[in-house]
Amino acid sequence: MVALTEKTEKRLTIQTVEIGQETTAIRSLDWDRDRFDIEFGLQNGTTYNSFLIRGEQTALVDTSHEKFRQLYFDTLTGLIKPTDIDYLIISHTEPDHSGLVKDLLLMAPEITVVGSKVAIQFLEAFVHQPFKRRIIKNGDRLDLGNGHEFEFVIAPNLHWPDTIFSFDHKTKTLYTCDAFGLHYCSDSTFDEDLAAIEEDFHYYYDCLMGPNARSVLSALKRMAELKTISMIATGHGPLLSHNVEELVGRYRTWSQTQTKPETVIGIFYVSEYGYSDRLAQAIANGIGKTGVAVEIVDLGSEVDLQELRELVSRCAGLIVGLPPASGAASIQSALSTVLGSAKEKQAIGVFESGGGDDEPIDPLVSKFRNLGLITVFPAIRIKEAPTENTYKLCEEAGTDLAQWVTRDRSIKAMKSLGADLDKALGRLSGGLYIITAKKGDVSSAMLASWVAQSSFKPLGFSIAVAKDRAIESLMQVGDRFVLNILEEGNFQPLMKHFLKRFGPGADRFQGVRTQPAENGAPILNDALAYMECEVVSRMDCGDHWAVYSTVYAGRVSKPDALTAVHHRKVGNHY
Repeated sequence: MVALTEKTEKRLTIQTVEIGQETTAIRSLDWDRDRFDIEFGLQNGTTYNSFLIRGEQTALVDTSHEKFRQLYFDTLTGLIKPTDIDYLIISHTEPDHSGLVKDLLLMAPEITVVGSKVAIQFLEAFVHQPFKRRIIKNGDRLDLGNGHEFEFVIAPNLHWPDTIFSFDHKTKTLYTCDAFGLHYCSDSTFDEDLAAIEEDFHYYYDCLMGPNARSVLSALKRMAELKTISMIATGHGPLLSHNVEELVGRYRTWSQTQTKPETVIGIFYVSEYGYSDRLAQAIANGIGKTGVAVEIVDLGSEVDLQELRELVSRCAGLIVGLPPASGAASIQSALSTVLGSAKEKQAIGVFESGGGDDEPIDPLVSKFRNLGLITVFPAIRIKEAPTENTYKLCEEAGTDLAQWVTRDRSIKAMKSLGADLDKALGRLSGGLYIITAKKGDVSSAMLASWVAQSSFKPLGFSIAVAKDRAIESLMQVGDRFVLNILEEGNFQPLMKHFLKRFGPGADRFQGVRTQPAENGAPILNDALAYMECEVVSRMDCGDHWAVYSTVYAGRVSKPDALTAVHHRKVGNHY
């Protein structure tokens, strides 16, 4: 009998801290959030940071997630009457930062909303009521009095097209929303413990900023024109004050590295239309697993058509999200530019945006095929609100396309190892195992042989998981899975099944007899034994993650049988 655990409420708290002269941080602490979209696993929760600055006039920078509605407004009204706020500065309109804008404007309709042109347009569609606004451009200033003069930096695609940074010249604080942030929840307001946060800082960059590395470099160039930045007040995680130069330097280094690879895939879509943003991000995350560079272009923003032509021509692969059929002429012009610049033998993938007014998908796919482009994955059709499985399908589609465009490079790498060393390394043997995992409605599996016990207290072992494996995103710290051990003399059917190349979103368990473990992951009925496990830590090993996990349950079906053994002849591929 499976014991059911009592459902507990997620912990939500608020922290207010004076971080500078007349400047208060209002940090909404989401202690237990374990996932930001299906592809972005969190091990330390997250925060949503908002800031109150009082000069002769008062400004609020961003709000919070709607789940904090009561807590946030109880806290805000304890600090100031909402009607005394003069300006609401919108760093960008993603719901985890602007989820309470509508509520605030109902309380204080005289507030002037400050943001980029794109942000104001997005808010109009979200708020559905008239509001005062001030559209800012790069270098514009807003003087609150008492020395609090704000200077604005346009920073599109970090990671939304409407993003701005805001610099307070009095406190030397740069408000950056998502950029330089991390999903990390603790009572520490600042970044004094760099060792504790640097892994999450890098992971956050890889997931959200890496696909927009060129935009990061553009923003860094504009930031360099500001006076000394003493603090970066981020929208997520601790504020940066102890390690500003170090962490900004890491963004620069990572972005320069990201823009150097010869192989680039471009994703072209219209932001804020349908579900396009999350779909495009999921695809980008899948591409990123392979080490291939990603460039994301919002066709709905002010696109330089010459730069667009140059980008399309140097891309090894193109992924296009369908724009609205009734979209602006500039969007149609940008899409025509992508078509006109595409080259024979480039890889192509197309996805619907699910906005209700999508361009027809099949004619667009046919146009690319007629130009000689190669369709790598079936067109992704969105007929209803995407589920976790939809986003996992998109991630796998991105990985498939990236693997396709780098196939020649992969073959060359296999041949680069010296023959003697290759054969010697190949003499390392291992057992045969099937890793199965399930998170929400998403499940996956993979055949593994690089498995070894690593500790007695606690009982633990390590698995090497290639970074481009579909199951990798379900094996973040805190995730649970099952290790199925295959039987010598009875492993061929399962090995053959799980060695197949599955298409994006395919059911790995179709035709396989399974039963659910207590952690929800499938147990293979024909396995010799199984163990239920939890991921404790991960170590970056180049093209693989070494995943250390503890074991808390297990069973053997045939005590006298032996584990299947995998013997290789070469060491530079499986």
